[in-house]
Parts: sequence; C-alpha cells; structure tokens
Amino acid sequence: MKADFQVGIVGAGFAGLVAALRLKKSGRDNFIIFERASEVGGTWRENIYPGCACDVASPLYSFAGEPNLGWSKMYASQPEILAYIKRVVANNGLDRHLRLNTDVVEVRFLESEGYWKVIDRKGNSYTVAVLLLGLGPLNRPHIPRFEGLEEFRGRTFHSARWDSSYDLKGKRVAVIGTGASAIQIVPSIAPMVKQLLVLQRTPAWVAHRFDKDFSGFSKWLFRRFPLLQQIQREVIYWLNELSGLGFIGYSHFNRLMAWLSLRKLKKEVKDPEVRKKLQPHYTIGCKRILRSDDFYPTFNRSNVQLITASIERFTQQGIRTKDGQEHFLDAVIFATGFVAADIQLYTKIVGRQGRLLIEEWKEKGAEAFLGTTVAGYPNMGFILGPNTGLGHNSVIHMMESQMNYLMQYIEYLEQSGKESFLEVREEVQEAYNKKLQRQFKGTVWNSGCQSWYMNEKGRNTTLYPRLTTTFRKITRKFNPEDYHLVQKGG
Repeated sequence: MKADFQVGIVGAGFAGLVAALRLKKSGRDNFIIFERASEVGGTWRENIYPGCACDVASPLYSFAGEPNLGWSKMYASQPEILAYIKRVVANNGLDRHLRLNTDVVEVRFLESEGYWKVIDRKGNSYTVAVLLLGLGPLNRPHIPRFEGLEEFRGRTFHSARWDSSYDLKGKRVAVIGTGASAIQIVPSIAPMVKQLLVLQRTPAWVAHRFDKDFSGFSKWLFRRFPLLQQIQREVIYWLNELSGLGFIGYSHFNRLMAWLSLRKLKKEVKDPEVRKKLQPHYTIGCKRILRSDDFYPTFNRSNVQLITASIERFTQQGIRTKDGQEHFLDAVIFATGFVAADIQLYTKIVGRQGRLLIEEWKEKGAEAFLGTTVAGYPNMGFILGPNTGLGHNSVIHMMESQMNYLMQYIEYLEQSGKESFLEVREEVQEAYNKKLQRQFKGTVWNSGCQSWYMNEKGRNTTLYPRLTTTFRKITRKFNPEDYHLVQKGG
C-alpha cells in the first residue's frame, strides 16, 4: 500500500519551511506540512511581546535562497520577520502544501508497511513515507514555582504568551528574568509604566548590537545590485564565526569579548552600585550572550529599579523578597525562558517495536546522529534536533546543513525501492554523541555555570560545540554505511 505523501513535515516555522523549500526546489511536490496554529511562523508567530526582534543580523537571518532585499533595519523586528516568512511561503507556492490548524499528537512507524502514520488531535490520519520534524526547541515556556503565586491579585503572563489586552500604561510592573526576551521587553515598556522592577537572579553578559536603520539609498542599492547584500551576508557570517572561536577554547578571543562587554556596562550605566549588580562573574558565553543597545541605559531611568534579592513568595499585593521588602505590583511578566534541554515534545513519537522516543530521551538524554536521525526511528529526520543550537551564529545555517544531508538521505531511500526504509545504526549514533560530549571539554559551556543548555543530569543536549563550518562539513556527504537498509517487514 502506497503512503499518502512522500514526505510529511511537522511544523511551519523556519525549520519546517527550510525543509519544504528544499523539497520544492528539488522538484519534489508530493509533500505535506502540518501546522497546529492558524498561520505559519513558529516562534515569530508566537512571540509578540514589545520590542521582540531577532538577535542575528537580518541579512543573515533568512533562507539562503530567499533574500529579503528590503529589510528596514539591521536587526529585524518580529512583525517584519513574520511578514518575510509569509511572503516566502506565498512566492514559492507552499500554501497548497499546508494543513493549518492541524495539531499532530502522534506519529507512529508502521513497520509492516515501511512508512509513518500521522494522527492529529481531531482524529484524522495521514501516511507519509518520510517524516521530517521541525518542531523547534523553544516552544515550552518555563515558569518557576513560586510560593503564593495563586494568591497574587494582579495580572501575570509569560513573555511568550503576551497578553495584548492588558494595558501597562501607568502600572507598577515587575519583569522576572534578565535573559534574551527581558532585555527587549524592559527598554520597550519602561517609558510607559509608572514603576518597573527588574528581578535578576544571575546577571547576563550583554554585547553591543549596533542596530541601525537601512536608508532608502541602501535598500535601493540592494535591489539594484543584490550581490551587495550577499556580500554583506557573508561578512556578517564570517565575523560571527570568528567570534565563535571565543566559545570553543581560544581564550584571547574570549577575554576580548569580556573586555568589550564590561566596557559597555561601565559606559552605559551611571550608578556604580547598579553596575556592580549587573556585572557577571562567570565565563562569557557559558550562558547565552545578549545583544542590546538600550538595555543598560534603561537602568538610568528614575522609574526603573534592579532587584537582586531572591523572591521569597508572592503576596496578594505583589512580591516579597528575602531581604524583607514587599513590592506592590499591578502586573508580573515572566521572562523566564523555555524548557529546552530536557526535550518534551507535544507529539508522541512511536518507532520500531513500539519504542517511545521521549521516554528514551528522558532516560538517557536527547540525542541523535548529526542532530538529525535517530536509531529505532527509520525514515525520520529532525531539523534543529539535539545539539544543533548555537551561541554565536544563525541557526538557519544549521537547518540548511541538515537539509543538505537529508536530501541525500531521501534520494538514497528513493533509489533503494519503495519497500525499503533507512535506520541509523545504534553504534554510529552512540559514537557520534560520545565524541560530541568530549568536544565540550575546554569550551565555555564546560566552565561551570548553570544554563538552560543543560538537562537535569547536567548534560548539554542543546548546543553544537564547534563552529557551523564544521557542522556543514560533516553533513555534506551522506554515508549509507552509517545506516541499515531494511526491507519491508524486516
């Protein structure tokens, strides 16, 4: 029995669309994209908080074959990125492959047939010969447990579930966290609120952003001579790769990054006591480095206060900290990030002999071969799977490297006959991941700080511990010897 579709893609964010574009441009048209929301966009659809923007420069943060010659600024905002994604979908005819409002709750490998059954929340089912998962790692908001939270009479919401109906003007507001979303939210809402408390547990390293608007002349030049933007993209990419050396053991690069960040802190924050509280005391890069031009200066405002005392509990009126202070609040915003390392996908994934992927990952930690294929789960690939995240460059480059590999995987499978399926060898996957974990030795991520890169067992299952050039090299050529070619029913 033939599958309904040659390829099924779960997720219509950047990861899923990278896959769809490559399939489309290779001449393959028999694929379907499942998206649980009512429109495409992934994280750029979900995150609508004030100031939401990308921390990778716009010319680089785009599909390699789909340049946007009209970016308004160096670091694009959420609405502009979402509009770009929608435009790419429309221009490439991906609309007709989309199944929106289709929440995939289970995918199950049918061993006797050699393909995957995809089941959505409404009970509809589809079959696909190859399954590609572009589910994204940052889709489960993390809210720490706070005593008394249910007693608080004000408004609370997570940055990724922004309540647009709530007017912050003139309110007493607390932002819990000083991570990637907080440094965009804090400067954006500070001018409108009566009082803003920023509750910090661990200070972050903050680097220069150097954001700027592209002039009308610049945009005209890019449209007239597209090669100029391509050159700009390459320059940004290689500068990012150069900075990546500071993460993987080149200490002089790391010291330079730290010096620049501390110099920025000293220059932009007037109060020496506040500067002292904002200064990190761990190796730069061990946690995510943040980029902002306006976060530090916000603490010079009279209505903004940095709180470093730990939260004791929530009260009806606000938050009591462990220094005995009670802070009266109208609203609390949790800028507390996501659960990323201990991967718990919304979708149940059932492989050969009834194997359950998430249960296996809970036991031993999330892992895959090249962050892409998983032993026991044939004809399936992750895009931005375990250990494919970055701390220095664009993850879209990683996604496209994975698709270089997966396209060869699909071609080999097609040439092997309809009654075949491909499964990565257990020993190949194990050897790759042992080597991967060894490569963290000597990197900033192994310098002792705690971060969301680590799972509960202290294993880094999130980041790739080398440069993107290395990942591009190891995914350039598909090796059939790394796989079992299994006949149907075998």
